[in-house]
Formats: sequence, C-alpha cells, structure tokens
Amino acid sequence: MTAADLTDIISDNVATFPLSAPRIPEPEGAERRSFRTIWISDVHLGTKGCNADMLIDFLDRTDSEVMYLVGDIIDGWRLKKKFYWPSAHNDIVWRIMKRARRGTRVVYIPGNHDEMFRQFTGLNFGGIEIRRAAFHDTADGRRLMVLHGDEFDAVMLSHRWLAFVGDHAYHLMMKLNVTVNTVRRWLGKPYWSLSKAAKHKVKNAVEFIGKYEEVVARAAGERGVDGVVCGHIHTAEFRHFDHNGRRIEYWNDGDWVEGCNALVEHHDGRMEILHWADEMKRRIVEEGGEEAPAPAPAPADPAREAA
Repeated sequence: MTAADLTDIISDNVATFPLSAPRIPEPEGAERRSFRTIWISDVHLGTKGCNADMLIDFLDRTDSEVMYLVGDIIDGWRLKKKFYWPSAHNDIVWRIMKRARRGTRVVYIPGNHDEMFRQFTGLNFGGIEIRRAAFHDTADGRRLMVLHGDEFDAVMLSHRWLAFVGDHAYHLMMKLNVTVNTVRRWLGKPYWSLSKAAKHKVKNAVEFIGKYEEVVARAAGERGVDGVVCGHIHTAEFRHFDHNGRRIEYWNDGDWVEGCNALVEHHDGRMEILHWADEMKRRIVEEGGEEAPAPAPAPADPAREAA
C-alpha cells in the first residue's frame, strides 16, 4: 500500500463524516470542562494499542477554543502493513471534525507516523488546518513553539531503519499491554502502562528521553520563544531549561497509547498535564460510583508544582 493509497483510505473515512453517525454517540447534557487550548498527540489511530474509548471519554468531557493535534494521530506505518480501523477510531475522527464545525480552531501538525499528510501543509480540510509547525501565544503572554518533535530524534534522523525495527518491537509490547490490562479489568484493577513502566526501568531509555528534552528546549530557545510543546516520545512532562540566561519551558503532551495524557491551557494562561485515567477514577468517586483504587502518587517535582 502506497502513501497515496493510504491517504485515499483515510480521506474516504473523513469524507463520510457529515453522513455517518458515531458508534458511541456523544452523551447529552454531559458537563464539559472548558479550556482555552488543548494539545494531544500520539493517538496512533489504526493500531490496537490506541486507547480509543478513553480518548472518546476525554473528547466528550472537554472543550476548548483551540485544539492542536501534535502528530502521530494516525499510524500510517502500521496501516501500510495491515489495515485496522475499528468504528471507535472513526468516532474519534468524527468528534474532532465536529469540534471544527462548532467553531474550535483545530491545527493538525503531522508527525513521523502520519508523515503522508505533511504534503498537504498549508491546506485546510473540513476546518482542520494542516501545518508543519505552529506558534501559540498563551493568555498570559508567553510564546510557544508547537511541533511533533521527530525532527530532533537522532534515531529518526540518522538511522531510520532502526526506528522501524524499534516500532515493530514497541507494537509487540503494546499487544502485551492490551492483554495485561484486559486481565487487570477482570480483577477490578485500574489501567496500568506496561511499556511506560519498562521505560522508567531501562537506563538507556531514561537517558534518551532526558537528552531529547534538552535538545528540543534548546531549539526553542534559539528561535527566541518562551517554550515548546511537542509529543513523539510518549512521555508527558514539564521541565525548565536555561538557554543564554533565559528560562525555556519544555512541555510534552504525552500520548493515548500508554499514558493517556493531554496538555491543556486554562483561560488565565496556566498550563496543566492531564492524566486521563486518574481523571476518570476521580469522576467515578465524585459521582458516587464504586470507589476506584487511588492512583499512585507521582514523584515530587518542584518545577511541576510551581506550574
């Protein structure tokens, strides 16, 4: 399957939006949390690892003036090997396009897994702007560079073949992750990311993530902005870096395969990383449902607390 064939297939799904109803309808009267801006990335539609139902819940419970889709929304690498597109994935496309029709500005910045859409940079499809990168001004006056981030991945730049090998190994782990969490649901336990836990245990992965964050933040500093928002490495994070005497903010909006995270800007400019599995547990408790196990406490991070 060529990139052109894949584009035609996805375009056919998008073209049916005005006519087809979603499998999971939007809940009527559901309370939505309002944000100025939402960033999501690394959804990987077209793979079994995508946590589609959790993302649908997020889209049904939030709203914003602007939404950035920060790359790897559709996994073209996997779709070229085997076409997989369940109705829940169509529901996500339906919801995003409906946001655009309701007046939300939607900006799509393709990543390496959906790079076939980069050829459409500068165009607008169904109210969705396709950009190679973007600059975002927060409500409190900061200027942020927004991009997927694969441009700064040394493996992608120098050893693209190794990236494909790593992608194959990663998806094998994702299949195991699905099995593990199916068993955990049967046992009444909350969602847990196997691959995320593995990355934190492997020294080389931790070193790669740290170096990647530093390189991306330095690139933002060289462009004269106050910070950067990216995805790509499936690790939601907020850090500060110093560049020529200036403080540069690094934000990673995570993913919807492992962590199920989104980055949001509140209407006063304050930014926050949402861990949606924790948000769902909290909502169940607040609505008087069966009490869910408390999420594990995150490690202390003074910079994050200050944000």
